[in-house]
Amino acid sequence: MTMALQDSFRGGAEKFRPLLGVIALAVAMTVLRGAYAGLTDLRTDEAYYWTWSKENVLSFLDHPPMVAWFVRFGTAIFGDTSFGARFAGLLAMLVTEALLADIVWRVTRDVRATITAVAMMEASLYFGMLMTKVGPDVPLVLFVTAMAWALVRLAESGNARWWLAAGAFAGLAALSKFTVALLLPAIAAFLLVPAWRGRWLRSPYPWAAAVIAMALFTPVVVWNMQHDWASFRFQAVRATEQHPWMLRTLGEFIGMQFGLVGFVLLPVVLTGVVLTAWRGYRKRDPVAILLSTAVLVPFVYFLWKSLSLRVGDTWPTFIWPFGFAACAINLASMPRDGWSAAFVATSWRWARVAIVCGVAFVVVVIFYYLIAPFNLIGRTDPVGGEAGYRPLIERTEAELQKTGATWIATTDYRTCAMLRFLLHNRVPVVQINERGRYQGFRAPDMSRIAGHVGLYVAREPENNPAIALWKSIPAKREPLEHVDRVWRGVLMDTYAIEKFSGWTPELSPPPDSPLFGWRWLA
Repeated sequence: MTMALQDSFRGGAEKFRPLLGVIALAVAMTVLRGAYAGLTDLRTDEAYYWTWSKENVLSFLDHPPMVAWFVRFGTAIFGDTSFGARFAGLLAMLVTEALLADIVWRVTRDVRATITAVAMMEASLYFGMLMTKVGPDVPLVLFVTAMAWALVRLAESGNARWWLAAGAFAGLAALSKFTVALLLPAIAAFLLVPAWRGRWLRSPYPWAAAVIAMALFTPVVVWNMQHDWASFRFQAVRATEQHPWMLRTLGEFIGMQFGLVGFVLLPVVLTGVVLTAWRGYRKRDPVAILLSTAVLVPFVYFLWKSLSLRVGDTWPTFIWPFGFAACAINLASMPRDGWSAAFVATSWRWARVAIVCGVAFVVVVIFYYLIAPFNLIGRTDPVGGEAGYRPLIERTEAELQKTGATWIATTDYRTCAMLRFLLHNRVPVVQINERGRYQGFRAPDMSRIAGHVGLYVAREPENNPAIALWKSIPAKREPLEHVDRVWRGVLMDTYAIEKFSGWTPELSPPPDSPLFGWRWLA
């Protein structure tokens, strides 16, 4: 009897040893991400979102407000530090992995498939490192994964109340980023393609879920109603603007996906997604339909847009957790679908290779940014290209003391955000143009601005008098010095510091003013 119990214990331990391994991997990678979060300065867009977290407004021009709430949560605990601003991303990654694991486990009851999905998350640069980066994609990834988890629970249990949870998570995702709209085809297919469509179309629960999602999205709608639909128009311009076709941008998008998803992991995942779609639509499997469509429709859309537009590096981030889940579920389902044992074994082998290579690459990249003394990429480095602001801050502080200036003017939101963050708001910093970005923001202390000398800090050549912006600003400008922003020995940018006087910035110019809109260099 004792021997039988021991054998049973050993068998259970052997079965779950890989699970303990992936937990150890997640813990180790979380520690690395935490080190990166705390030891590297915020990038410019991250500092921009940090400035949002200091405001009490319903929404913003560029994005919905969730990213600001995430930053505020972290800085409330750890202060206005890089780690504080990024802390919510560390938590979001762990919760996303737990949800992803539960999705795969509920569908497959296969420990190996479950740990594969989580390991794929860690093996992708998108998540293994960049979930630490402050941005709207961080909460978006969390909430769309939670939405998919609720829909999987619905498919598993048949309990209609899971529609309500899915609607709540969809609303929170919509409060994160507008690209959540690209998941509507997947939700529609999940609802309409399986044989259950008649039941759910007659049920009040899917419609109640839609109402919940729209209700949670209300702050964004209200803000837009108050500001002439500014963020909707801003995003619509970006989405519909016509450009000539360029193979260069297509190549950039494809190369970016190989780099950020994984050079081996990307083809492995896409293969799994395509096989999941084939099986899902053939068998009308709701979960397979949901996961595969949530990847394929947005991916094809971004691929099409990349023919004429540079697709942002983070735009497709939210689709890949669906891809990892679909790929892991497909690996577990292949024997039941009649695939040969040799093909199944080869598929698992490629998945393992993709994970090992991906995790190694993520670790190397993190250590490169943490401790390497050299710059391998030059001025195009995505992190180093936005680092090295400390000397600029030091020279700006020195000129404030020397000139007696009491405020700082900028003409670029990135520079404005970095100055505010690194100066800890000790000095009023005002972007004097693009005021549409700051609608509803608290006004700075005008007693330190109106009638006082300021400093103008800008990248070259934004201080060029020939730029049309300066025709509407009758300020007196006196050049003081130029400061190079250098990262690991490579010149990234040169900044001009000027004495700025004789003009008080207009914080709320009319929409037709050249100081309001966000396009001004042309």
